[in-house]
Amino acid sequence: MCGIVAEYRPGGGVEEAPLRRALDALRHRGPDGEGAWLSPDRRVGLGHVRLAILDPAGSPQPIASEDGQVVACVNGELYDHERIRRDLQLRGHRFRTGGDSEVAVHLYEEHGLGFLDHLRGEFAVVLWDGHSRRLVAARDRFGVKPLCWHEGPGRLLVASEAKALFALGVRPAWDEDAFFQVASMQYLPPEGTLFAGVRQLRPGHYLVAADGGVSIAPYWDMDYPPEEDKLADADPDGLAGRLREELDEAVRLRLRADVPVAFHLSGGLDSSTVVALASRHLARPPTCFTVGFDAPGYDELARAGETAEHLGADWRPLPLSRAELCAALADAVWFSEGLAINGHLPAKYLLAREIRNAGFPVVLSGEGADEVLAGYAHLRRDLWQASPAKLARLHAGHGMLAGMHFPEGDTLPLDAARKRLGFVPTFLQAKASLGLRLHSLLRDDFRRRFAGRDALETFLAAFDVPGRLAGRHPVEQAGYLWTRSALANYILRTLGDGTEMAHAVEGRLPFLDHHFFALASRLPVGLKVKGEVEKWPLRRAMAGLLPEAVLGRPKMPFTAPPLSLFDGPGSFELLADTLGSGALADSPFFEPARLRGAVDQLGEMTGQERLAWDPPLMLALTACLAQERFGL
Repeated sequence: MCGIVAEYRPGGGVEEAPLRRALDALRHRGPDGEGAWLSPDRRVGLGHVRLAILDPAGSPQPIASEDGQVVACVNGELYDHERIRRDLQLRGHRFRTGGDSEVAVHLYEEHGLGFLDHLRGEFAVVLWDGHSRRLVAARDRFGVKPLCWHEGPGRLLVASEAKALFALGVRPAWDEDAFFQVASMQYLPPEGTLFAGVRQLRPGHYLVAADGGVSIAPYWDMDYPPEEDKLADADPDGLAGRLREELDEAVRLRLRADVPVAFHLSGGLDSSTVVALASRHLARPPTCFTVGFDAPGYDELARAGETAEHLGADWRPLPLSRAELCAALADAVWFSEGLAINGHLPAKYLLAREIRNAGFPVVLSGEGADEVLAGYAHLRRDLWQASPAKLARLHAGHGMLAGMHFPEGDTLPLDAARKRLGFVPTFLQAKASLGLRLHSLLRDDFRRRFAGRDALETFLAAFDVPGRLAGRHPVEQAGYLWTRSALANYILRTLGDGTEMAHAVEGRLPFLDHHFFALASRLPVGLKVKGEVEKWPLRRAMAGLLPEAVLGRPKMPFTAPPLSLFDGPGSFELLADTLGSGALADSPFFEPARLRGAVDQLGEMTGQERLAWDPPLMLALTACLAQERFGL
């Protein structure tokens, strides 16, 4: 895990000093080393800050091929690199380091742009091909590692974070079109960021820059076979066994490190599965960290403690107060470069700090299981639209998801989804209800600028609906859209990499191993959700390894207590004070009187109404904090 930066000028003129300033802006990502390389003709410069995980004493970057014509910087981990290294050595390649990143250079020499098909892991990579005189940048399949870029007159900039681009001279400013999408659907456009002139490379895509310009293309995308082409579930136990084998391999590969490795443990099925499988490969008890909250219904410490005891883990609970969450919010926004709808953003930030302070630069988590195995409650709501009884039980058990995963109240227009998909996925309904509340807080002049724009139509137009969704089960259509938006642009970028790398912690996600996904995608939806039990194959696969209490526990997303529901010091006051600050007065988006009015009315709302209003108020709050911290 590291930070990378590149500057490409077809006419030459790249200088080292600005590159070093960009690396300084990424220092939190890589405190263990720094390297920079400029081509002899000064057409390109590559920079790298290193978090040393494998071969800590060696493996500096940028890394060059034997002839010096291919030079690369890699962020993240490339798994199974030992086998790849042996194969490449048999083909005559000579390695200079003992780390994993160098295989990218030699794979590129062998396969050109096809080298990406051979990479397994969480990564972002940028390389210069001196033979073809082109710059290549790529991002892993699910978007675990970030990569953004800026094209200006005579130059192209690429970096792990926008802060590095600002250090190279890009002026920080709001991307108002992207913000309108956020204010309507919560999530950024697939290629968008909060910042004008800064784009992100989509997951599973690569960028090529040469004298002829910049081109972008996919090398991988999620694909769910039509139901008639799925694996037959006549032997569900056999399928569950195959699933466990694939996941066990994904976990085993992600334990490879020359530094201590820790684990997230919530007490739920996903993280408990990762810890249980990892325990079989470790020589000592796994060290697990759990966040706890001082609010009923949100605290998982008791359940996580029971699971840790069952697994024989070294358990490190982290209870967080409302004041601690509020105090960390501004820093979490700065490092994540994103906006949040819940206090889970500062909670993840503080958890990563605790893990790093305890001496662990690597952490494994259960993130991604619900995307791959249809575990979210909103997907079951899509599945059970024709069963009022099931829907009633679902809603009764997931009341805290109102306004986040389930719609609450009226919504922005949904016709675009009905037209393109034939139905409206629950999570899009939920985001449209959140968007309607946010629109009521916007300035009139800002809303008029986008009066003719349908945010949902814009959202859906960004995806290959005919190619990737036609003929697929509705649950998998919704799952694809969620994974390519909520997972990639919020859960992984903002809540994941943004908070973990603030403290130089590398997150590894076994459930998002593309080999594991290849099997899971072929399981019928009726097996993934069997009866009223979500992720049934995983529960079956882990029988005997996890306690029955965990195997029978329904999915609940990681959510902090809504800050606007607190009446104590440091929470409601932060909301009120920040929304009355100078940043709000200068905001190009929010009408101060409307926001203050919404805050003032919280005390008169029912509990359900306050739950639904917390996400839009949190988004407005974090937008104000972003404006102040980035000088937007």
